Amino acid sequence: MEIRGGNIISQIKRLSDRIFERILSQKNIDAFNGAQGRILYVLWQEEYISLRELADRTGLAATTLTSMIDRMEDSGLVCRIADPTDRRKTLLTLTARARMLQSDYTEVSDQMTNIFYTGFTEEEIRQCERMLERIHTNLKNARPTIQ
Repeated sequence: MEIRGGNIISQIKRLSDRIFERILSQKNIDAFNGAQGRILYVLWQEEYISLRELADRTGLAATTLTSMIDRMEDSGLVCRIADPTDRRKTLLTLTARARMLQSDYTEVSDQMTNIFYTGFTEEEIRQCERMLERIHTNLKNARPTIQ
């Protein structure tokens, strides 16, 4: 049996990114791109988090996030603020403009979910999600042991 899960996941990621960007374009949403949408999604769930926390939640490297946050700050989507309990720490928060974009993101995200699961039963969706969570957990657990 040929096992190709990693390759399939990589292909899914590339295709879904392209489709997400195409949907944004079709809906004339140019305030953020797909990668920035992932960052916004996390901040819509919980604001006032550190760059390190954001890196953990998005799976993006802190070095990658720093330049992305710079661009998002320049475009009026996020702000950096000092942590009131630890002045050495910087927290990220959304601007009013970014808060207004949440419904646009949700609409595109819902459309992507419909594309992902076309033809799936509810049980198949639950099963797929459980398996993907297990793969994700396996990868997170392997991360510290692989240099």
